[in-house]
Amino acid sequence: MADTAAQASAGNDWNAGLYDGKHSFVWKEGASLLEFLAPQPGERILDLGCGTGHLTAQIAQAGAEVVGIDSAPSMVDEARRLYPRLHFELADARSFSFAERFDAVFSNAVLHWIREPVLVIDRLWQALKPGGRFVAEFGGRGNVAAIAGALGKVFEALEFRPLELPWYFPSVGEYASLLEQRGLEVTYATLFDRPSPLEGEEGMRHWIEMFASEPLAQVAPPRRGDFLTEVEKELRPALYREGNWFADYRRLRVVARRWDERVLATSGLAC
Repeated sequence: MADTAAQASAGNDWNAGLYDGKHSFVWKEGASLLEFLAPQPGERILDLGCGTGHLTAQIAQAGAEVVGIDSAPSMVDEARRLYPRLHFELADARSFSFAERFDAVFSNAVLHWIREPVLVIDRLWQALKPGGRFVAEFGGRGNVAAIAGALGKVFEALEFRPLELPWYFPSVGEYASLLEQRGLEVTYATLFDRPSPLEGEEGMRHWIEMFASEPLAQVAPPRRGDFLTEVEKELRPALYREGNWFADYRRLRVVARRWDERVLATSGLAC
């Protein structure tokens, strides 16, 4: 899955070829999340922020009926090209709606793009059947802290104003509380480091152009080359080693279930 779910709201789209060509580690590293999803034959599953559809296809291989949604038109087009037998739709994570509910909602490397998490969680609750599960991984507290710090430092030096960053990186407690306040019981949550290698000598530059395009757009065009060079200089001591760039990822992985109101009622716990 791609980091794409909120990009359309900013009027942006993604380069699907660059994503698959240079940044396929995003969906490949998310493949282990499928063990937590454990899709079953006949289940109806939503892949929220499906990107180019690679994890959607793996879910389908388990025999589940899967729907992939993404707000980036180029990603949906590429997913449809790669997997023409699967169902992909253009939709925003904050406002999607389906007539039929799902046994599970799956999401990889998406939710840190959406700075209105409550809107997404409300959609999740509506989308899930009672007892249905939510399985997600995305950037958590401290994700790309070194990269963000370097971007901000160099930007202020060149543009003389604070840099606005597009990401939402919650702690375990913060996000678990939001889920449980809105009817989703958290059964598993963890925050962990995942340093991720970037391809090639220009790997950091490519990462910024792909995943920090919104901050980069705030740099005056004549200064963008100097900006990228200075960010690389700032980051090289910490994130360049043995001939490779690394992104200082920290991932929040969470599993939750929608409360089954019938079970609550019979247990006497319903308010």
